[in-house]
Amino acid sequence: MCSRRLAGAAIVVCAVLGAWQLAGTAQGALVVSGLVAVTGQGAGFTDRSDVVIWLSPASDTPRPRMPQGRRFKIVQQGKRFQPHVLVVPVGSAVDFPNLDPVFHNVFSLFDGKRFDLGLYEAGTTRGVNFTRAGVCYVFCNIHPEMSAVVVAVDSPYYATSAANGSFAIADVPPGRYRLSVWDERFKPEDATEFPKEVALSAGAATLAPIRLVSAGRVPVPHTNKFGHEYTPPSPASPAYP
Repeated sequence: MCSRRLAGAAIVVCAVLGAWQLAGTAQGALVVSGLVAVTGQGAGFTDRSDVVIWLSPASDTPRPRMPQGRRFKIVQQGKRFQPHVLVVPVGSAVDFPNLDPVFHNVFSLFDGKRFDLGLYEAGTTRGVNFTRAGVCYVFCNIHPEMSAVVVAVDSPYYATSAANGSFAIADVPPGRYRLSVWDERFKPEDATEFPKEVALSAGAATLAPIRLVSAGRVPVPHTNKFGHEYTPPSPASPAYP
């Protein structure tokens, strides 16, 4: 995972959350579903979307063949990255098309994946290959309000939560797995408990919900790619968008 962290940013790897139910498919694979719960500090958050959950096979479970050559997309539009959080399997590429009528410069200085796509204009795109697991905070060197997160995981079994905290991971073979979760807003009450190894079978299984609390300041404070503060826009500059 990323070895660096910015002040107020939480980079957390922990067990998956909540009230699990397993349902088999015709091929014997499982659909693993659950619910993210937030308690205590941060319980006022009603939007529990974009929590990343993944399952990594334990030592006694056969490792799946990782998908290769998959391409994903984070669009730059309205001076925003969309989606804000993207999870991809290791070996995938992420394109960053610029749909704005201005230049952008996409970069990340985090060890999950360091890159600088340079300055490029409207209607063009550049991409990044994610060759190892990690968490990448992504910014624009021109617009400090733009941020995104790419989470590269070493497993094809992953999901992100919906606004109500629910999620599902499909096509998981029975076996033992290490259950992990990452989110930039929340952290577990007891970080020492996770990641956690769980056994998944063709029957039903239920885990008690794991409670998350606020992890600190969001959005993540950051400098530009040179480590300097962003230059405030000139009052004479035309507003955009």
